Amino acid sequence: MNHHGTEMRQKALTLLRGGARNADVARKLNVPTGTISYWKHMDRAKRGECPGPHRSVCPRCDDALDQAAYAYLLGLYLGDGHIIQNRAMKTPSLSITCADSWPGLMDQCEEAMRAVFPENSVCRVRRKGCREVKMYSKHLWCLFPQHGPGKKHDRLIALEPWQQEIVDAYPWDFIRGLIHSDGCRNMNWTTRMVGGARKRYEYPRYWFTNVSDDIRRLYTDTLDKLGIEWTHCTRAGKEYNISVARRASVALMDAHVGPKY
Repeated sequence: MNHHGTEMRQKALTLLRGGARNADVARKLNVPTGTISYWKHMDRAKRGECPGPHRSVCPRCDDALDQAAYAYLLGLYLGDGHIIQNRAMKTPSLSITCADSWPGLMDQCEEAMRAVFPENSVCRVRRKGCREVKMYSKHLWCLFPQHGPGKKHDRLIALEPWQQEIVDAYPWDFIRGLIHSDGCRNMNWTTRMVGGARKRYEYPRYWFTNVSDDIRRLYTDTLDKLGIEWTHCTRAGKEYNISVARRASVALMDAHVGPKY
C-alpha cells in the first residue's frame, strides 16, 4: 500500500517535471527526500529517461554565463581568490577569502558564485577572522585561466580576449570586485594654509593595494576607460597602492561601488 497516496505522488511528479529540486519538493510536501528520489527515478524509468553519467554544464562553453556576476567574481578572484586541486580531490575548488568585518561582501560573493555556477553548491568555511566562500566545479580552469602554480604576483596575469570583452561590457562590476577584495573607501587627511593658519583637511578616497603589477594595471586600465582619475602612491619605496581622490572620480566610484559593508 502506498502510504502517501497517488494524489501526493502526482503532486510531487508535477513539481519535479517542472524542474524543482528533490529537497525542495520533499520540504514542500512533507515527504522524505528518499521517497521523492524514488518516485522521480521510477517516473523517469517509465518514460525511458533514466539518466546516464551526469554531464555538468560549463557556464562559458555552453553559453550560459551570467557576465555581470562573472565580472564581479573575476575581480574578487584576482584579489583574494585561489583555486586548488590535490591528489585527494576529484574536483578543483574555488575559494574567496572574506573578512568577518564585511558580512554584506560575503553575501555578494556567494550570490555571484551561485549566479555564475547555478548547478553547484556554495559553502562558507570558518577561518580565524574570516570565511572562505567556497565551491567545487570541474569548469574552474575554463572560467579562470589565470590560475597557475605559485603566487599571482610571481607570474603573468593577463585576461583572455573573451574575458576582456566581459570586463569592457561590465567594467563597474569588475572594479567593484577588485575593490571588495583588495581595496577600500576611507578618509584621508592633509594640511593646508587657510588665512595664514595651517588647518587639517579631510577627504574621502578609494584605495587599492595589490603586489602584482599586472593586476594593478588591469585595475587602472579599467579606471581609465571609465574616466576615473587615479594616482600611484608609493609606500616604503613600493608602488603597490592606487588612490582615487579627485572629488568627481570619488563621486562616480560612490555611485557604482560604494564602501564595503
